[in-house]
Amino acid sequence: MIEEFHRVKRLPPYVFAEVNRLKAGARARGADIIDLGMGNPDMPTPQHIVDKLIETVAKPRTNRYSASKGIPGLRKAQAAYYARRFGVKLNPETQIVATLGSKEGFANMAQAITAPGDVILVPNPTYPIHEFGFIMSGAAIRHIPMVGRASAPFTGSDPETEFLRGIERAVKHSIPKPLAVVLSYPSNPTAMTVGLDFYAEAVQLAKKLDLIILSDLAYAEIYFDDDPPPSVLQVPGAIDITVEFTSLSKTYAMPGWRMGFAVGNERLIGALARVKSYLDYGAFTPVQVAAAAALNGPQACIEEIRAIYKSRRDCLVESFARAGWVVPPPPASMFAWAPIPEAYREVGSVEFSKLLVEKADIAVSPGLAFGEYGEGFVRIALVENEHRIRQAARNIKKFLARSRESMHNVIPIPQKVSR
Repeated sequence: MIEEFHRVKRLPPYVFAEVNRLKAGARARGADIIDLGMGNPDMPTPQHIVDKLIETVAKPRTNRYSASKGIPGLRKAQAAYYARRFGVKLNPETQIVATLGSKEGFANMAQAITAPGDVILVPNPTYPIHEFGFIMSGAAIRHIPMVGRASAPFTGSDPETEFLRGIERAVKHSIPKPLAVVLSYPSNPTAMTVGLDFYAEAVQLAKKLDLIILSDLAYAEIYFDDDPPPSVLQVPGAIDITVEFTSLSKTYAMPGWRMGFAVGNERLIGALARVKSYLDYGAFTPVQVAAAAALNGPQACIEEIRAIYKSRRDCLVESFARAGWVVPPPPASMFAWAPIPEAYREVGSVEFSKLLVEKADIAVSPGLAFGEYGEGFVRIALVENEHRIRQAARNIKKFLARSRESMHNVIPIPQKVSR
């Protein structure tokens, strides 16, 4: 028998696999699945960005290999974005690398800085690449529970303070001493946000404990109040120990374009640039030129995209509540982090997600896919229009009305069976 390859063997089972299989099977049978599972933006890319791509493709020599760390104009555009949005000055030559989406940047940063056996502190629940990128690089993971306003309440101190205390405890009880800590706000999947005061404490603590900070800021522009999410690099001295990852996927509705950035500490950015130079030649040059046009061009499209997500969020929260499923309104991101309805708590997030596909023609992401502390929740992506969201709510209402029968098909509940 052929043994599984070492790095593949280290990866845990793919929690989404069974839900995805059921979804594909239902569609093959003709079911109209309302897919609120994958965070795949459905809006068109703004026209001026598409026009710049088309214009550049037609030019000679743009089909040649590009620059692995990004063309100079693109890195300058990202530096200008950080200056106007966060008031952070970056050197585009030494402190910025263009990546093939923030996911690739995170994975290759893990390759660049990790030695086998290094310990990395990762929030739980969190976006899977924050953990799996380091697992594939040979690291050991210590999870820091990340729960709070957008998920389950703490008893005692506020969630931000508790998370920082969790970092301290993990460092104290880890051998060898952890190398880095991952921060991710607004959070995928919980949508939790933090302010600059939290980042100031986090930087102070990381310097005290000699930790690298890796900050995922992919949802910086998807927020629903008048308090835009800050960057950790706004904290004085943060750049000494920090790399931050951003993406154009959600900001400009450009998911398939695969364009993101890593910015921050010169030594860390230099390590990432060197690893990438061995692995790729960068994104297709016309895509990079169009990405620069996105960052440098009119920004009203960001407000329009943000307004659409807010309208969808409000529609989902209101219509699902009327259907009998209370979903806390997310303050940011393109996701709602929803507690499983009480009648279905015992079956868990994976079985509940499967039931939604089978019985309600709705796909969501099980909370367990984002870590053990995600159990009891599902992630709902705002990737369908309001008409489809209301249809999903109608399906949910019918599904919950049949909850007793549905539950009996999944798991025996003695109290209900005996009646």
